[in-house]
Parts: sequence; C-alpha cells; structure tokens
Amino acid sequence: MASASLQHIEKTPGVCGGRARIAGHRIRVSDIVVWHEKRGYCPDEIVEMFPGITLADVYAALTYYFDNRQEIEDDWRQAEEAATRAEADNSSKIPTELRRRKPIDHQQ
Repeated sequence: MASASLQHIEKTPGVCGGRARIAGHRIRVSDIVVWHEKRGYCPDEIVEMFPGITLADVYAALTYYFDNRQEIEDDWRQAEEAATRAEADNSSKIPTELRRRKPIDHQQ
C-alpha cells in the first residue's frame, strides 16, 4: 500500500471483519466502491453522505480497490456465500399453506 493510502486506509483484526476501511471509521473500502462504481455516486456525493470522511479518503478507497481488486471481490463473494447459507439455514416460520395463499381480491 502506498504511503498516501496508509494514512487513509487501515485493516484492523476485529474491526469490520478485518477488511480494508477508511482509517478511523467503520466505512469499508468495499462500501465506497459499491456507492461509486455500482450506484453511480461521485466522490463528492459520498463525502456529503458521510461528513466524517474526506475526499482524499474516498479517492484512497478507490485507489485501494483498483490496486487490490481481487481482495475486495473475494470479500463480496464471501459475504454473498454467507448470506446464501444463512438464508438456507433459516427457513420461514410461516406454515407453507399460509405462504402459498392467493392474494385477496378486494374488488369482488
């Protein structure tokens, strides 16, 4: 990690799962990337959403992502797999016959 990134990005075991995050915050690099790359927010808009971070923090997070793309994408994949496992392990408590009911037609 370049020295500029070191002052803006940190990884601490036990904080945000040890994932890369904005130094001094619980905002992960992957969060910044999603807001910027996937949802189309510009860096200024991200700073407005989180006044405690700076424009330099946002750009450092994006730089970290482009320098460590596989790490961040692996984090996303692991999170998705964990969500899928959790969903499979937590079946609905609503009885099947109630879940498959047809909606009530109020126009009759």
